[in-house]
Amino acid sequence: MFTFKQPILQLLKMKKYYFYCIIFVIISSTLSAQNLSNTEKKIITSIENNNAEAISFLKEVVNINSGTMNPKGVKRVGMVFKEAFDEIDFNTSWIEMPKDMNRSGHLFAETSGNKGKKLLLIGHLDTVFEADSPFQEFKMVNDSIAHAPGGNDMKGGDVIVLYALKALHENGLLNDAQIIVAYTGDEESTGKPLSISRKDLVNAAKRSDIALGFENSTGFNYATVARRGSSGWKLEVTGKRAHSSGIFNERVGAGAIFEMSRILNDFYTKVKGEEYLTFNPGVLLGGTFTDLDAMTSKGNAFGKSNVVAQTAVVKGGLRFISEEQKENARAKMREIIANNLPQTSAKITFTDSYPAMGPTEGNKNLLNILNTVSLDLNQGEVHAYDPGKRGAADTSFVAEYVDCLDGLGTMGSGAHTPKETVNLKTFEALTKRAAILIYRLINQ
Repeated sequence: MFTFKQPILQLLKMKKYYFYCIIFVIISSTLSAQNLSNTEKKIITSIENNNAEAISFLKEVVNINSGTMNPKGVKRVGMVFKEAFDEIDFNTSWIEMPKDMNRSGHLFAETSGNKGKKLLLIGHLDTVFEADSPFQEFKMVNDSIAHAPGGNDMKGGDVIVLYALKALHENGLLNDAQIIVAYTGDEESTGKPLSISRKDLVNAAKRSDIALGFENSTGFNYATVARRGSSGWKLEVTGKRAHSSGIFNERVGAGAIFEMSRILNDFYTKVKGEEYLTFNPGVLLGGTFTDLDAMTSKGNAFGKSNVVAQTAVVKGGLRFISEEQKENARAKMREIIANNLPQTSAKITFTDSYPAMGPTEGNKNLLNILNTVSLDLNQGEVHAYDPGKRGAADTSFVAEYVDCLDGLGTMGSGAHTPKETVNLKTFEALTKRAAILIYRLINQ
């Protein structure tokens, strides 16, 4: 039977529940505040005061197209950041790339000193959205989400770096610290040769102790201690051109397309299976004649059903967690292509792009430091993200020389698609996390 006592008792219970929730929040906040020094609390205040400005800055740079193949646009974005770093007393420089590379240059900003760990902070200015893309403008979806071409990957991370350092500068905390900020202009499609396009980044790493990458976050409570490397491969097959009535006989053989099919099937059955190892044939042409443009990955093929295919070509990619895994996979692929069908031949070439960033103990130690920072900010634990789910990035080029941690940038969704978003609700919290991490590292 219903009585008025029941809702009153329920209300009292609810009030008691909410009272305990409020007490828990107050205690948690107090404990968090106790774990932050007075200086760190000042850093937090600066970030809170500057957050609206940071988001406006993000909107400004997102609205400048900086597709990798738009070098002028990339440099325009770089100059906006250059001016901002100049204002916080960083020594800045724009490093041009050779004209025949068809890539923009890189922005470097630096402070000098010997205090604590020497840091290299990595970002990139270019995006996958070229000048002819219909997706060009920063637009709010609601009060916390914005559609933004390159806002998540990775202009948001670039802005987090800038405003984390700005907060430290405002509190006089960058004196006698060596921090190098490196924003590359061609991360989405690296200029070749790598010995030129990544020379300055590698040299900066050799002068540093730690590299922090601000590629887009994989989740608020994840960071990246390992990334797979990336390599390209090209497989070319030739057969004997002849009337199809003679296919399979000793004189004509199998033809190029059958041989290509055999090789790809053997790749699938005999190379596939190792953890973190993947490979993908991205484009395939076959017929009497083929013409594949290496720069654009576009091509043409001509053939007839009554003519045995004379040529076939495939371009693909290979992902790996270590140099050993990469070389083992390449060896297996070479062995497979050597066992040709009658009257065919094949050759494979490999092109290095990104090396692997292995899960070293130094990288894991950086994750532990970040985790402590996050807990002290009352932001929860931070875990290592599965490297099999991450693409390659510029931190991989320096992993041989320094301990690395990546994925410290913005949260969002749909990177590399016309629906890319950036989550502005978490922007301030991630900037706080970055600033306190940097502060603690340069004071170790």
